Amino acid sequence: MNISELEERIEGHFASGPAAVGDKDALAAFYELRAALESGELRSAEPDAGTPTGWRVNAWVKRGILLGFRIGAMVEQPASGFSFIDKDTYPARKFGAGDGVRIVPGGSTVRTGAFVARGVVCMPPMYINVGAYVDEGTMVDSHALVGSCAQVGKRVHLSAAAQIGGVLEPVNASPVIIEDDALVGGNCGVYEGTIVRKGAVLAAGTILTRGTAVFDLVKGEVLRATAERPLIIPEGAVVVPGARAIHKEKGHEISRAWGLSLYAPVIVKYRDERTELSATLEELLR
Repeated sequence: MNISELEERIEGHFASGPAAVGDKDALAAFYELRAALESGELRSAEPDAGTPTGWRVNAWVKRGILLGFRIGAMVEQPASGFSFIDKDTYPARKFGAGDGVRIVPGGSTVRTGAFVARGVVCMPPMYINVGAYVDEGTMVDSHALVGSCAQVGKRVHLSAAAQIGGVLEPVNASPVIIEDDALVGGNCGVYEGTIVRKGAVLAAGTILTRGTAVFDLVKGEVLRATAERPLIIPEGAVVVPGARAIHKEKGHEISRAWGLSLYAPVIVKYRDERTELSATLEELLR
């Protein structure tokens, strides 16, 4: 596949707006893009050591995904006795035993245009959206969501009900990224382009957004997103849900009277051999 040529075609059809609807060439370009996303040949975001965050967003790929929604038609999509109504350009993916992906029965779905590597385990019910990239050996547990264009590395454990938000628009925005060997606990939510570095651990119930301040008790720092950078959780950090007092003006008096505090995730340590023990259950399930 000539990636530069495909990029030019996608950009041209996307720029044409409504004129792309019903255009066979636009549909052909989109299907080529979708197949490349599923094979892992293309990614909506990819590692790039030359960028400040270590990741590069491929905005044209995101525009190609949006093109698929624009030119698709609403159709019935029956699956396993259920009926779904969605764009014909994005049916559910079908896997074979040769793909090496373990999908346990119980209502899970992977949308076309998502890459799922060999060795991934999908526990029901879970969902992986278009443009997502889920690398080798990762566990996507029950009720977990991998959002559109989210990037999940190797040997990651997404525990039950973990929500990995996707960022499709704006197209230049970085999606949520979970790097290799991270552990995301149950009922965690990672949103708005947050990057969780290699080997980090998010304890159950941790919520991370662009507006979340993270308090590092080990290094004595407060981590925040900026206009140029998303929130970044350091490599090996162990993050737990915490709380902090309210100190501003009248809010301080009221919060003291009512016993209130604000949610605040806290880095309590950095990963070591004892932390690794929490991942042994995952190995037993494989």
